[in-house]
Amino acid sequence: MRVSLLASRATPSATKTAAVTPELPRIDVFLQPGDYFVGAAEYRVRTLLGSCVSITLWHPRYREGAMSHFLLASRPKHGGAPLDGRYGEEVVELMLQALEQKGIRVQECEAKIFGGGNMFPGRALPQAVEIGRRNGEAARELLRQRGISVRSEHLFGSGHRQVIFNIATGDVWVKQALLLPPDRSTT
Repeated sequence: MRVSLLASRATPSATKTAAVTPELPRIDVFLQPGDYFVGAAEYRVRTLLGSCVSITLWHPRYREGAMSHFLLASRPKHGGAPLDGRYGEEVVELMLQALEQKGIRVQECEAKIFGGGNMFPGRALPQAVEIGRRNGEAARELLRQRGISVRSEHLFGSGHRQVIFNIATGDVWVKQALLLPPDRSTT
């Protein structure tokens, strides 16, 4: 698991409430499955999702944010193992800890949820279809339990999504490539 935690040059304060200028340099970060990122306004974070889910957290006043790319809602038992970004319940905890270390009250963050797609439409693979749905519903519940409001979501359906999170503005762009069920008439 690759983890990116990048502290801003200043802690959240009144000096960070000014609008971000368009000239602010953009540093792109790409998340692989199991990664998460926490950083300031100069970062733009990207990922590609299938049945995996991404949660973005953004604090509008401090312009700090976090983004995950988790594969499964939870792991059966981890018996004292370190928290792991591949699992939704654990990566949410990792992101919240990192934001709190920056002095951010996570209940003031806006959350957005993406992914949970069915990568096998029209095929009789019920477990594979259920993974994306379980991931998306787990993300909703994890945020609800922590008192973090979900501002928007783009979940379920079929196919993969490209997701880009601009931490300067809190905007998230999503492009979904739909998968069609196989044409059974030609087989």
